[in-house]
Amino acid sequence: MKTRALKQFRAKLAAGEPVYGLWVTLESASITEMAVALGMDWVVIDAEHGHLDWKEINEHIRAGLRSDTVVLVRLAERSTTLTKRALDIGADGVVIPWVSTVEQVQESIRDCRYPPEGRRGIGGERATVWGQCFEQHTSEANENVLVVPLIESVEAIAHVQAMCKVDGTEVFFFGPADFSASAGSRGQWEGPGVAETILALKDVIREAGKHCGVLATSIGNITDRRDQGFRMLGIGSDSALLLRSLHQSLEAAGRDRLPAPSLDPTDGRAVRLPLAQPPESMAPDRQEVITTRENCVRIEIESGVVMEAMVGQFNTARGLTTGIVTIQPLSMLPYHTHPCSESITVLDGEAEISVEGRVYRLGPLDNITIPRWLPHKAFNPNSANAARLHVALAMSQPERELVSRPFAHKQMTAESGGMPGFERVTRILTADRVRGVGPGAEFIDYFNASLIPGIEMSGGFARFGPGGRLPDHIHDFDESICIIQGDASCLVEEHKYSLSDCATAMVPRGRVHYFVNESASHMEMIWVYAGPMPERIVIAPGFKRS
Repeated sequence: MKTRALKQFRAKLAAGEPVYGLWVTLESASITEMAVALGMDWVVIDAEHGHLDWKEINEHIRAGLRSDTVVLVRLAERSTTLTKRALDIGADGVVIPWVSTVEQVQESIRDCRYPPEGRRGIGGERATVWGQCFEQHTSEANENVLVVPLIESVEAIAHVQAMCKVDGTEVFFFGPADFSASAGSRGQWEGPGVAETILALKDVIREAGKHCGVLATSIGNITDRRDQGFRMLGIGSDSALLLRSLHQSLEAAGRDRLPAPSLDPTDGRAVRLPLAQPPESMAPDRQEVITTRENCVRIEIESGVVMEAMVGQFNTARGLTTGIVTIQPLSMLPYHTHPCSESITVLDGEAEISVEGRVYRLGPLDNITIPRWLPHKAFNPNSANAARLHVALAMSQPERELVSRPFAHKQMTAESGGMPGFERVTRILTADRVRGVGPGAEFIDYFNASLIPGIEMSGGFARFGPGGRLPDHIHDFDESICIIQGDASCLVEEHKYSLSDCATAMVPRGRVHYFVNESASHMEMIWVYAGPMPERIVIAPGFKRS
């Protein structure tokens, strides 16, 4: 333990000065050595996430010896054993993850103190100069060891004021990403309302005479956080700072790119560098069209079966028709075929979809996709309530041919995913989720050429949490986006639209657009592309068409 470094750290905080530090996640002890050489006030060695083992942690601590840089270890969990080990090898203190109650703060402090105040055992390691300085070290360790609780869950909110009263705590550090996840905005650094909550808790902590810490996300954010009153300021993590510098250098060289969001060999989604503007070859020749249930084209397909067409030839779409089909109780759309693929997603109620006699019972957000020329029919088995379906066909002016030949009835199981090589069924409860496409959003692929070889279109379901959004992007084909739950803002170049209640945007090929959930509730959509794979080209924010 470096008593002088700890006293200087505390003296700066007491004088209202910020203390700047580095979050270390990589194994090379040279990183900590560099931070020490540059006069950093502190470093945190992260032993909770990542791959650092105790040999590497020990090397980082050694690199900070006989310096004025406070070296802390972020433990994997609150643990007497882990705390003792980190302090014995010379750490100046510990960072305790996921602290949310007074009792957890008290336990953490007891772990760091020698008896009778605590339960830390006395070891013959670096902290006691391998047993040569038992008396000197143990006489000053309890009052100098630094214990930093990490506040990273909404559970802590009600207890922060009481935690500040515990003797032995001076600095609380915030973890915005985990805090956001616990607030329902997984994958966001500061989800809706989280930034405001953290600032309010910071004020509570400062009023109690304690200090707050947080990691900055950019150079400008360092001064923003300082001005907000945070005093233990992380300029960043080693990996984030390295990546930031790499991106800047690659951008200058014209070679920057985005990493793939998956560790799989391929996740089926193109990863491309954001372009400053769309390629000239993809210049759009049409405007976007927003269709609501009030101005859609209504078509009675059969008695008791009505389609509200939202996208199609009537609003300039190419290679795509989508709409909402309502089937009254016990009504049926008889066997028929299309010269294109069709996708059917249940929105409300239930539906029996039969494909060549194979009968599938579907509930809300279940999907069945049927390749071209495959005979199928739809039936609402409920005698009291209508069923609502979202349908999509891979042609802008659909054609239908009735089929009169009979099929042997076969009830498929509730777990059936369809008939390989023919129809595909996606059950919402067991479907694979795709994340990383945009912050606060998760996707389910219902159909595309990798799932159904030879299909002409692609599409699926998406759920956006509050604040969730996609990046600005374009497609090399037309797109239909139907908002089936909540409210969405659709931004297409210079235009902004508010969509809800199955309102559908037809965004033509080449138009820069994105969707964002600006509400406090979840938003859900069904998206369909007039192309066989869900490919997009990301455009840098701020694009304006001249």
